[in-house]
Amino acid sequence: MIKNHLKVLRAKKNWTQEELAKKVGISRQAVISIEKYKYTPSLELAFKLAKAFEVDINQVFDPEEEIE
Repeated sequence: MIKNHLKVLRAKKNWTQEELAKKVGISRQAVISIEKYKYTPSLELAFKLAKAFEVDINQVFDPEEEIE
């Protein structure tokens, strides 16, 4: 599973999981699952998350670092 930086990016924006979920059109539970590596988002959702944070997708998801 590819490492993500959702929690760190949310903290920088002072967003709750609920706020992020509303911005990208998913449930709070989905945000929790992505942060805990229980769910891998689709490519479309990954781009929506990057857009919400106003960063490149590689700043949200690190393809060089995998979680086992």
